Amino acid sequence: MKLLVTMALWATCLSVLAQSPDTRQNYRYPITKTTSPIIVDGIANEDAWLQASKIEKLMNHWPKDQGEAEALTEVWTSYDDEYFYVLAKLYDEGSRVVQSLKRDNVLGHWNSDNFTMVIDPFNNKQSGFFFGVNAGGAQIEALLNVSNGQTDFDENWDNKWFSEVREYEDHWLVEMAIPFKTLRYNSSQTEWGINFVRGDMARNHYTTWTQFPISFGGIDINYMGTLAWDTPPKKAEGKVVLIPYVAGSTQRDYENEQGQTGYKQEIDAGVDAKIAITSSLNLDLTVNPDFSNADVDQQVTNLTRFSIFFPERRNFFLENGDIFSNFGGWEIQPFFSRTIGLNDGQQVPIKYGARLTGNLTPNLRVGAMNVQTGELDELEANNYSVLAAHQRVFSRSVVKGIFINRAGQEGDYSRNGGLEFNYVHPSGTWNNTLRYHLATNENNPNKNYYYGFDGGYRDRHLRIGWTFDVVGENYETELGFNPRLYNYNAETEVTTRAGYTRINPWALYRFIPEKESSKLAQHGLRTWHMGWLNTNGSLNERRHGVGYDFIFKNTAELRLNRLFYEINLPVPTSLIGENSLPVDNYKFADYFMDYSGDRRKVVSTELSLRHGEFFNGTRSGFSTGLNFRAQPWGTFGVNYDYNKVKLAEGFGEKDLHLIRMNAEISFSNKMFWTTAVQYNSQAENYNMFSRFQWRYKPMSDLFIVYTDNYGIDGLNIKNRQIVFKLTYWLNM
Repeated sequence: MKLLVTMALWATCLSVLAQSPDTRQNYRYPITKTTSPIIVDGIANEDAWLQASKIEKLMNHWPKDQGEAEALTEVWTSYDDEYFYVLAKLYDEGSRVVQSLKRDNVLGHWNSDNFTMVIDPFNNKQSGFFFGVNAGGAQIEALLNVSNGQTDFDENWDNKWFSEVREYEDHWLVEMAIPFKTLRYNSSQTEWGINFVRGDMARNHYTTWTQFPISFGGIDINYMGTLAWDTPPKKAEGKVVLIPYVAGSTQRDYENEQGQTGYKQEIDAGVDAKIAITSSLNLDLTVNPDFSNADVDQQVTNLTRFSIFFPERRNFFLENGDIFSNFGGWEIQPFFSRTIGLNDGQQVPIKYGARLTGNLTPNLRVGAMNVQTGELDELEANNYSVLAAHQRVFSRSVVKGIFINRAGQEGDYSRNGGLEFNYVHPSGTWNNTLRYHLATNENNPNKNYYYGFDGGYRDRHLRIGWTFDVVGENYETELGFNPRLYNYNAETEVTTRAGYTRINPWALYRFIPEKESSKLAQHGLRTWHMGWLNTNGSLNERRHGVGYDFIFKNTAELRLNRLFYEINLPVPTSLIGENSLPVDNYKFADYFMDYSGDRRKVVSTELSLRHGEFFNGTRSGFSTGLNFRAQPWGTFGVNYDYNKVKLAEGFGEKDLHLIRMNAEISFSNKMFWTTAVQYNSQAENYNMFSRFQWRYKPMSDLFIVYTDNYGIDGLNIKNRQIVFKLTYWLNM
């Protein structure tokens, strides 16, 4: 109770101190409808642009957040019945960086000369859209959402819009046309939130239309300006989009042939549909979906006792996915869509799915999802349902709830539900979330809770945060992610559940040099503590550390860390596949250093070093990366991770190697070839993923995907597959 009172008083003091500029009042752009046509060709010679209002300057945001931008940027907007238009002229000295021509490449966007528009159509500071291009014309679009007071973006969202970039001697020019039917908005809303962001790589400056503190990212929803419509855009026509696909594959599983040989051929087909119920509410349907073109997971070396989190990459689950996924906290997620249609990395057939997401009112976001999977070997078919709602209260805060259900054919089930209140100060400088969740199935009548709070405070120099979570031993999240609940006994090969309490305070302080001659953009101290207690209050594990960061103006970064650990192993544990470590108390410490070089250069490097104690032995290792850019058509990289673990005599030692090689070749802004080769000695696997993509029409693609997996002893083949897939976007 003392802790709760202390946190509440601290939060109240911070809220009194917090101040922020009211950018939506101070920055207003009047947009007027054009009666003359606009052709998106990168020339901008239409009369409509002469009539539109002009933004004549952007403001510094990073590495400094004061004053006007050194490079001139001019922006105009306009609209007609079908499209929202943006024109930008970005002046420079003619030397531009283009990391990649590939679509939806996050690093290829932010590490290139780039221009981005972010909008909040509901003007509620909770969600929005992101559209950007780099100087090579590569597009990226994303969904914006707010989590714990910070604006996140999900670039996996894919939708139709148009842009053209032309380069001139002293500037480059961007034209965008975004169909209103691509957006979700209220047709009676007279004001939207909007901001414009420029990345100037010659100076390594990021500038924005509105001026706000450097402690917030340039796309922050809270610090947008206002787009004031002369007449709000009408509901978009063309409410139904069909995306049929046909796919053919040939594959062979060398490990499970059961005496059969040869390749297996399959032809498959399915369809996705997007139906605009209203201009702010969308229904997504899928029948027999295919995810063969999704990106491959990046391999990691896991020297912890628990499972590793891999992100969702399947498009059906991504649009407005934060409505369902934005619950829980770090390490505990009540809902994780990757548990649907995947079982230990193996695809489970999805027969159909439906998702209704969007806004019922400007302040109420809702989501409903139902997915039916088929049988796979001994795994029975299941039906999955998720309901969620987010109600905005006060100016930026949210009350939200979720209900999750899995129903098996034999009457078995798993259900989770929860409520959360996320308070965000109007300035965004501090936030706090309270949560309470329950889980139930036919076997766990009690100790099935998860509750707690977390929050944080940030200003120009100081950031602090806190987490307090309590998890009962029967809080089973079959459709979520909660790895620490499960403890695997390496000797008995039995997994048991154990409830726990997690406490995690942290703080960092950033110094921002004022001298222009300084090579540093920021530097500062970090400290953190993570502790896990057993249900009886005894220590399970704790980690604490201190670090110092150097962030350079040329994009290089250096981080130095000293870490301390104490672990009371609850069960015998095998970390490297040798003799199990016994139940005991282990105290150890290590050093960790991480460096990344100037990402703007044609050749850039990365290096990290680790050395110290590890349980009853030692651990040493390094990771190094080399990246090469053939501007603008190709990027190539190789990363090598090495870990040497040497435990006390009798418990083994092992050298672990992880090699990742990546190549991305862009033949144009519409044709790409991506290849990833990974060698993982811990997983005893070597694999290749190679994907060719041709966007032959907007949102219509041809994919050719090749994958294979080998063992590492003699490179014995495990499986091999090649897939041809054709999709077509059809407006009804």
